[in-house]
Amino acid sequence: MKKIVEEPVDKLGLWEKRTEWPLAVVAVIFLISYSFQVLARPEGVAEFVLLVVVAAAWLAFVVDYVCRLLLAPRRFRWFYMHLLDLAIVALPIFRPLRLLRVLILVGVLQKMVGGFTRGRVIIYTVASTALLLYVASLAILEVERPHPDSGIKTFGEAVWWSMTTVTTVGYGDYAPVSGTGRVVAALLMLAGISLIGVVTATLASWIGQRVAEEHAANQVATAAHLDLLRSEVEELKGMLAAAISVQLPDSDQSDKDQADDNTSER
Repeated sequence: MKKIVEEPVDKLGLWEKRTEWPLAVVAVIFLISYSFQVLARPEGVAEFVLLVVVAAAWLAFVVDYVCRLLLAPRRFRWFYMHLLDLAIVALPIFRPLRLLRVLILVGVLQKMVGGFTRGRVIIYTVASTALLLYVASLAILEVERPHPDSGIKTFGEAVWWSMTTVTTVGYGDYAPVSGTGRVVAALLMLAGISLIGVVTATLASWIGQRVAEEHAANQVATAAHLDLLRSEVEELKGMLAAAISVQLPDSDQSDKDQADDNTSER
């Protein structure tokens, strides 16, 4: 009897697949609560409730990190490749960087828009950029607002700083002064470079598609012209054959009459 070899189960992949949507919901709740904390700065009961919600969401991220580490087949390699995740969940000084967990929504958005088409890539890029700018603005506002030397005191100023940074323009009118703020700035710069690459690739894809469509249209037109010429040639051949078939009997009859005349003269 042949032994049935069972394929190893990808426990890590199965866990990530099952927890992707629940973590996306947690990320949305975390983002909403964090936004109220930073923008509204509530006090009393509202502040306590928001703290509990944010802490619960952060605890869910910690549980997810620990489970993924335990389920990884090569734990040390996985640990080494996910040091940023460890920093986000373990170091209180990087509290604003917990917003990076919200970027799980980018992966969910990518699956929602589906495969690679130009329209879907544009939707994905615009939505991801808006989410990135909003998250970076919240993070930089929280860490820079308490510093007296910082010029970023309002959400509008934070959004303006995020836009100039992600586009790698950097006017210099606003700049982070705290260590965590500079970390946020560095990550946003890297994201901006990646964004420019995506936009450039999308534009190149659009130009290539337009050229291919025009080439295909020219081929179709050329094929149509050839078909028309063939039909006209066939029609001319038919007309010529009909004309020849009409002339041949007349020629034969005239030859016969001439032969009869010659016979009678003799």
